Amino acid sequence: MHSSEFNPHSDIQSLEGKVFLITGGTAGLGSGAIEAFAEHNPSHIFFTGRNKKSADKLISTVQSKFASVNLTFLECDQTSLASVREAANKFLAQSNRLDVLMCNAGVMGIDADQTKDGYEIQFGINHVAHALLIKLLLPTMLETAKLPDADVRIINMSSWGHKQAPSYGIQFETLKTSQASLGGMIPGPRWSRYGQSKLANLLYAQELAKRYPQITSVSVHPGFVMTGLYDNVNFLIRLPALISSIGRTVPVDQGHYNQVWATTCRKSDIINGQYYEPVGVVGKDISKAAQDKQLAERLWDWTQEELAGY
Repeated sequence: MHSSEFNPHSDIQSLEGKVFLITGGTAGLGSGAIEAFAEHNPSHIFFTGRNKKSADKLISTVQSKFASVNLTFLECDQTSLASVREAANKFLAQSNRLDVLMCNAGVMGIDADQTKDGYEIQFGINHVAHALLIKLLLPTMLETAKLPDADVRIINMSSWGHKQAPSYGIQFETLKTSQASLGGMIPGPRWSRYGQSKLANLLYAQELAKRYPQITSVSVHPGFVMTGLYDNVNFLIRLPALISSIGRTVPVDQGHYNQVWATTCRKSDIINGQYYEPVGVVGKDISKAAQDKQLAERLWDWTQEELAGY
C-alpha cells in the first residue's frame, strides 16, 4: 500500500475505550500519530517527552480540534532509566488498561556519548529505555489482552537504517561505552551505532511476539522522512542517509502513517513479530542480522539481565 492509499481520517475505525501511550509524542511522527488517533474517540492518550511547553502546545492544538479527547503528558528523559521508571509509575497510577504502547521516541546519527546509566547513547535511548518501559507496563498490557475483543499492540519504531549496523549485528561487549569507533569508516561510526539501535528495535519486536503471542508486537520503518531528527546533523554527516533516500522519501505530513496503520489496521491484516515498510508492506529489504534468531535471543537475554534491578 502506498502512503497515498492510506487515509487516517477514513481508514481508522472507532478507537472507543482504547488507551494509548506514545513515547516522544511532543513533536514529529509522535505528534502526528496522536492527532490521527485523537480524531477517532480513544478513551485516553498518554504521551511522553522532555519539553512540557511543547506538550502543552500539542494538547491545546489537538483539543481545539477534538475537544473531548483525554490527553496526558508524562515527562520522561530516555537517557535515564530512573526517569523512565517514574513515567511508567505515573501512568500506572492513572490507568489499569493499556491497549497500545508505541515506542516512538528516538535519536539518530548523534555524536558519541553515553546515557546517564552508561549505555551508548543511541542504543540507550532507542532500545534500553523502551525495553524498560515495556517491562514495567507488560503486566497491564497482558491484563488488557484478557478483555473481550481485546487487541493489544506494541509498536517498535525501527528503520531501514538497521542495515547500517555492523555485519555481526550488535557489539554487546562495549554497549556500556560510547562506542566511538563502532563499525569503522563505512557508513561511519555514528550511523553504525544508529543502525545497531534500530536493529535492536526490530529484533526485540520478534522476541516479544514469540514470548507474548497474546500481544501483537511489530517493528515499523516510517520511510525516509525529513523530521526534526535531522535538525542537529550537518550536511556531510547527513549525506549517507540522503543518498539512501533518493526516490524513496515520504512527505513529513505522512511520516506517521505506517506506525498509525500498524496500530489501527484489522488484527487479521498484521503479522505478529513482522517488520513493516510504508504503508503496511512486509519489509523484504532486511539485513541478515535482522533474520538471526540467535542474535534476537541474545539481545533478549542481555536486556533482561540489564533491567533485572527494575
